[in-house]
Amino acid sequence: MAERFPEGFLFGTATAAYQIEGAADEDGRTPSIWDTFSHTGHTLNGDTGDVADDFYHRWEDDLKLLRDLGVNAYRFSIGIPRVIPTPDGKPNEKGLDFYEKIVDRLLEYGIKPIVTLYHWDLPQYMASEDGREGGWLERDTAYRIADYAGIVAKRLGDRVHTYTTLNEPWCATYLSYGGTEQAPGLGAGPLAFRTVHHINLAHGLMCQAVRAEAGGRPELSVTCNLQVCRGDADAVHRLDLIANRAFLDPMLRGRYPQELFAITKGICDWDFIRDGDLKLINQPIDVLGLNYYSTNLVTMSDRPQFPQSTAASTAPGASDIDWLPTAGPHTEMGWNIDPNALYDTLVRLNDDYPGMPLVVTENGMACPDRVEVGPDGVKMVHDAERIDYLRRHLDAAYRAIQEGTDVRGYFAWSLMDNFEWAFGYSKRFGLTYVDYGTQERIRKDSFMWYRDFIAEHSAR
Repeated sequence: MAERFPEGFLFGTATAAYQIEGAADEDGRTPSIWDTFSHTGHTLNGDTGDVADDFYHRWEDDLKLLRDLGVNAYRFSIGIPRVIPTPDGKPNEKGLDFYEKIVDRLLEYGIKPIVTLYHWDLPQYMASEDGREGGWLERDTAYRIADYAGIVAKRLGDRVHTYTTLNEPWCATYLSYGGTEQAPGLGAGPLAFRTVHHINLAHGLMCQAVRAEAGGRPELSVTCNLQVCRGDADAVHRLDLIANRAFLDPMLRGRYPQELFAITKGICDWDFIRDGDLKLINQPIDVLGLNYYSTNLVTMSDRPQFPQSTAASTAPGASDIDWLPTAGPHTEMGWNIDPNALYDTLVRLNDDYPGMPLVVTENGMACPDRVEVGPDGVKMVHDAERIDYLRRHLDAAYRAIQEGTDVRGYFAWSLMDNFEWAFGYSKRFGLTYVDYGTQERIRKDSFMWYRDFIAEHSAR
């Protein structure tokens, strides 16, 4: 691949606060729902983000990794419990100072700051200990998160290139409230639809708050991890309504699909939607982020639909759909590798929501990385599979661009190995290897490959 990407194309990498920062109880930070979830036996090996990559203390050296990588953008999240640590909503100056230092250093390095305002670390004080009350079940949470967004935007202002309201609302609702996989792990099935609406409302209110404080110069975005399904057409369509269009349509079209109400009749009456909500949700944004890793293979089963089912489910309203094994190869996460589906999804978004610029905000691969020591004592990590994965997905994004899709950036997940949520420290996605015992950073082969790719394929 010798072609150059368009002028201004963002080549970046991404991280999230709870996954890398550590310093869980320093400088005023209080617990998030993920602190509670990880400390109550819901993660592999009981791993927590208490220390993680210790980025809070090592941020200066880690930002030098970005400088050496040659990226022109860095996507990172603000830890809400570090900025708004108490229920009174008062900002913690030490927390704001920390993120302001990061933004200033990135600008010094010529790297555009892409700030994610909500990457799942809802303050624990907004929810009950077991997650059955409060949190995204409550409408008021949307307003409190919008207030926080305004506080961040007031401090960081137009030094931030892009403010992203939400990261992967599908995970923060269906996985977290419908299922049990992520915090708070409520497992309440269709009750997740209430959280879907409230998080959509938060998106709109956050957009308004950021615009009010930072003006029109920073771009606004939201990042979705669309569920890319293949297989039986009826199953694919139903899951698209539940998992994807339940977010995309209100945010980008100002309405929920009527079919969504039809297929969820009996398990949700959607009485939590109030007059004026959809106008609030449908705020103008500058770019839509897509996190893409893999696809699903689905089919209609022989089971009847259970219209009154309240069982734990990450796809309420789809109890008569089966998920089938996907063809290999697969990553360490068990996710199939299908770069063509990234191309298909970018083209689909371009067709369905015309005029909306797109950015691939996450894409990466978990590998069984091992450190080798050369005869000269230099430590190395050879991750040829990850390099092949990144190359093929970048090629898919480039093909979409060549065919007229407005793709403006690509962010590799992740800058470095980190706390992988319920999987703890068992999965490594980073371009940089992290020895969690010593906090040593080792640049993998993929780090050098991505550095060279950026240098070769960026427009001059």
